[in-house]
Amino acid sequence: MTEINHSRRKWLSLGGIALGAAALPNQLLATVSTPKPRILRMRNINTGEYFNSEFSAETGFSSGILRQLDWFLRDKRNDQVHRMDPNLFSKLYRIQSAVGLRNAEIQIICGYRSAASNAAMRRRSRGVASNSFHIKGQAIDFRIDGVALSKVRQAAQSLNNGGVGYYPNSNFVHVDTGPVRTWRGS
Repeated sequence: MTEINHSRRKWLSLGGIALGAAALPNQLLATVSTPKPRILRMRNINTGEYFNSEFSAETGFSSGILRQLDWFLRDKRNDQVHRMDPNLFSKLYRIQSAVGLRNAEIQIICGYRSAASNAAMRRRSRGVASNSFHIKGQAIDFRIDGVALSKVRQAAQSLNNGGVGYYPNSNFVHVDTGPVRTWRGS
């Protein structure tokens, strides 16, 4: 009889714990759970520089980290720096997550592009827009190490925000924070 009472007490205790947990407000439970940090890991293939930083889903990057990102994504031709749209970084993280590799290295082909650099590129190639979002600090050309380019494009398009250009011959995907649109380049 004593064993039955101990067993019964254990079950009643577990039931009480479960009931108590269910009665806790969701907000308290959310505070108790520890979210995984968001990490953005990039390499600028033109400068050889690396960027690696954690950021918060709620607050994004600090102003100091944003200034580092502006430098990291500077115009490779003349080292001009421009303020980059912080929404690009959230977008890159979401693309990384969509392909299932949250900490994979993002290889940056092109970030900011000065008007002079853009004009020079435009003279050499008709595929360069005269009013490119790169000039506004609202575009990045990239690929993700170890991920098929078509999968990166699909992940970017699934976000359904901004522009997505697919350049399979040049081995990169373009994303920007402009209007929703897609295209295929060379």
